[in-house]
Amino acid sequence: MLLLIDAGNTRVKWALVPSSLRGASALGQWTASGMVDHAQLATLSETWRGHKIAHVLISNVAGEGMRDRLEQVLVRVLGLQPVPLEWFASCASLAGVRNHYRNPAQLGCDRFASVIGAHALYPGKALIVATCGTATTIDAVTPDGIFQGGMILPGLGLMAASLARNTAQLPQVAETMNITETFADHTDAAIISGCLAAQAGAVERAMRAHRQHHGEVQCVLSGGAAPLIAPHLGFAPLRVDNLVLIGLHHVAMKTSC
Repeated sequence: MLLLIDAGNTRVKWALVPSSLRGASALGQWTASGMVDHAQLATLSETWRGHKIAHVLISNVAGEGMRDRLEQVLVRVLGLQPVPLEWFASCASLAGVRNHYRNPAQLGCDRFASVIGAHALYPGKALIVATCGTATTIDAVTPDGIFQGGMILPGLGLMAASLARNTAQLPQVAETMNITETFADHTDAAIISGCLAAQAGAVERAMRAHRQHHGEVQCVLSGGAAPLIAPHLGFAPLRVDNLVLIGLHHVAMKTSC
C-alpha cells in the first residue's frame, strides 16, 4: 500500500492507494483518505495502523516541526519495518512537468505537486492551476507541461482577518458569509465582497495573460476556499479536490528526481 501525505499550513491530508494501481484512471482512486488539523496529527497513528504500507511519499510545507511530528507518527505505525520514506521536493523536471522557476528547488513542493497533478489529469491543455487555501497560489502550465511560474497572495481567510484586525472600526468577519451582491450594504459583507473580488480578479487576470499565448486555457481550481471563490469567476473552472495528493500519486507511478 502507498501512503500519500500532504502536510499543509493548517491541515494534513492523506490517502492510501494500492501500490499496483497504475495509469491515469487510477489518479484520485483512494482505498482510504482523510484530513486532520495539525492539533489532531497524533490520531493518525491509529488510523494508519493495520494497513500494509510499503512506501510513503510526503509533501510538507509546514516546516521542520511538522516533519519531526510526522516521522514520530510513522515510526509508531511502521515500527522497525524497512519502509521507504520519501520527502517530495521540487526539481527541474519530473513526471511530465518541466519547472521553469529561476531556482527550481525554491518552488513550494505543494505547488509543484499540484501542477503535476493538474497536468496529469488534463494533458495537452494550457492550464491555470489555482489553489485556494491559507495562501492562494495561481500557476501557469503550458500544454506540453512547462510550469512557467505563478502568483502567491493571501488566502481568502487571511485577507478578511487581516483587514478586520488592522482596521480599528471594522469587525471580525466570517469568510464563509454568503455574498450575492457585488456592492454590499453592510460592512461585514463589504469586507468579504472585496476579498472575493480580489481572489477572483487574480485568477481571471492570470487566465487572460495565459490566453494571450495559448488561446484556449482551462482553470483548475482546488483548495478549501475554492467553493467560495468559484461562483465569483467569470467562467466555469474545473474543480478538483486533493490536487497535491493526485500529483504525489502520479509521481509515485513515475521516476523520481
